[in-house]
Amino acid sequence: MSQRVAISGASGLIGSALSSYLVARGDDVRHLVRREARTGSEISWDPAQRRLDAAALDDVDAVVHLAGAGVGDRRWSPGYKQEILASRTDGTSTVASAVAAHGDRIRLVSASAVGCYGSDRGDEILTEKSPEGTGFLAEVAQAWEASTAAASAVGAPVAMSRTGLVMSRKGGAFEPLVRLGRLGLAGPLGSGRQWWPWISLDDVIRALVFLVDRRDVLGPVNVVGPEPLHQKQIVEEIGRQLGRPTVLPAPGFALRAVLGEFAGEVTGSQRVVPTRLRDTGFEWVHDSISSAVAAIV
Repeated sequence: MSQRVAISGASGLIGSALSSYLVARGDDVRHLVRREARTGSEISWDPAQRRLDAAALDDVDAVVHLAGAGVGDRRWSPGYKQEILASRTDGTSTVASAVAAHGDRIRLVSASAVGCYGSDRGDEILTEKSPEGTGFLAEVAQAWEASTAAASAVGAPVAMSRTGLVMSRKGGAFEPLVRLGRLGLAGPLGSGRQWWPWISLDDVIRALVFLVDRRDVLGPVNVVGPEPLHQKQIVEEIGRQLGRPTVLPAPGFALRAVLGEFAGEVTGSQRVVPTRLRDTGFEWVHDSISSAVAAIV
């Protein structure tokens, strides 16, 4: 049966692709917009002021909450770090409260990130039951997930999608790597031995839809590919498919000069595995790195 799904962050990389996917399969999609609604498919809200009329969700079956400031969009000044945190906690609390007004009727799938495990866990295998990590992004992700509490408290079915590094030709973590790869400059970042929890954009969208449909899957869900790989292995596959060398490493000090504090997140190691998705029967379209890279190059 078709569903009515509201999406925040619908203009972003993931949100726009998710919206198109749901419409194509016959669902009725509503977009949360930060202005006056202009059509019947829009719902006005103001996350900074924590304003969202709960009545606007009266006929909604599920909400997918994706909105938040981009962590890699610019260098992390103290002010921008506060914006990153506030954009997630304010928006999520607002959505969760509106969902909670409907008791346990509305399914909430709220975005999160593998950053909750901390930036560098070495070779430790990280499942949804692993302890959370430390550092700025870990603290952000933990506060982000905690902001769904109002919905969970009334029994609403809530899932948090801890998304990994998204592979897309239109944006995300891998788009700059592919551009560098075409120039023969996509070498290892730092040592290249760090684990990267990659996933294709196609599979991110399919996982979110899977979670919308599977109201019985609750709590955190690692939305990553079937197996993490060393960053060097991923870059080598990009180079192989582009027919370009990948031998020149990007030293850590150069990354820090360009990215600032965010460089520590890029060169960290997160061996995240998708235990919940695998155990509940999810199937990946791109279940190998060669398939995922082919989709973006």
